[in-house]
Amino acid sequence: MTHDMKILTETELRQVVHLDLAAVDCIEKAFGLLSTGKVVMPPVLSMALKDANAEVDVKTAYVPGFDGFAIKVSPGFFDNPSIGLPSLNGLMILFSAKTGLVEAMFLDNGYLTDVRTAAAGAVAARQLAPKVVKTAGVMGTGVQARLQLQAAHLVRPFDKALVWGRDPDKAKAAATDLTKSLGVPVEAVEDPERLVSLSQLVVTTTPATEPILSADWLHPGLHITAMGSDQEGKNEIDPNALRRSDLVVCDRIAQCELLGELRSALAAGAVQDQSSVVELGDVVSGKHPGRRGDDDITVCDLTGTGVQDTAIATYVRRRLAGTDTGTTLSV
Repeated sequence: MTHDMKILTETELRQVVHLDLAAVDCIEKAFGLLSTGKVVMPPVLSMALKDANAEVDVKTAYVPGFDGFAIKVSPGFFDNPSIGLPSLNGLMILFSAKTGLVEAMFLDNGYLTDVRTAAAGAVAARQLAPKVVKTAGVMGTGVQARLQLQAAHLVRPFDKALVWGRDPDKAKAAATDLTKSLGVPVEAVEDPERLVSLSQLVVTTTPATEPILSADWLHPGLHITAMGSDQEGKNEIDPNALRRSDLVVCDRIAQCELLGELRSALAAGAVQDQSSVVELGDVVSGKHPGRRGDDDITVCDLTGTGVQDTAIATYVRRRLAGTDTGTTLSV
């Protein structure tokens, strides 16, 4: 007996899924479900290929009640731009949660990962940032830096944004692009401390292995979303920043203590144990109140979870219902 399987390319997926409030709501719901304790989400399979300056992550999760579950393979080969190729690639495979048969293959080249990662940043901002954000800042100049500010603007429509990067020319280019896409002034700054001091919401999006944001720069009413540290050895935030914060939130504590900013803070002794750390799903579901006051300093450590991949993949499948988008194979 044969069954139908959909195959979609990145170009086709870009026509179906966008970084909008619907995508943010999809990822927010996934975090809420993660807090129930019923989601099956194994540890990330992460492989560093040092000889190739590359890394490969495999993530998955089964969510009770969802019709399907996804397995996502995400390679990053960081020398690729020197030969005219993108550094990130990958695909998602969607299986039926009832039969295990492959229902769809999304050859997204990392696009769906980009959307769900940015959407998670928006969830963190909506749940933890001050109600009023006049200025937002991003540290980093790549695709995710742009997407994170776009996502944040959906839930905290700030009046101005700032961009910092190690390469001033790339920062200026990012600021120009974001000014056009957001419709608000976006300025490239050379001093990261100035960016933090002027912002109520800061997102870090770099592959840094040494802190780029100092604990001395923290100020009342600041929220930081750190999403660059997703491999052992990466570290964007001064560990003492987590100690000085009023609330530290992780997408998944067990994952962040191995791969995220929490790992660096634990190793430095800035955070003694995980008892004071909260998971984002518990804030989404109301189990934890999150930010308690306008002057709180909050940090959210995002390493990227398999439940986000299953959520975005099943979201795509729903949006495909009744359409002829993609290629259908009988297998």
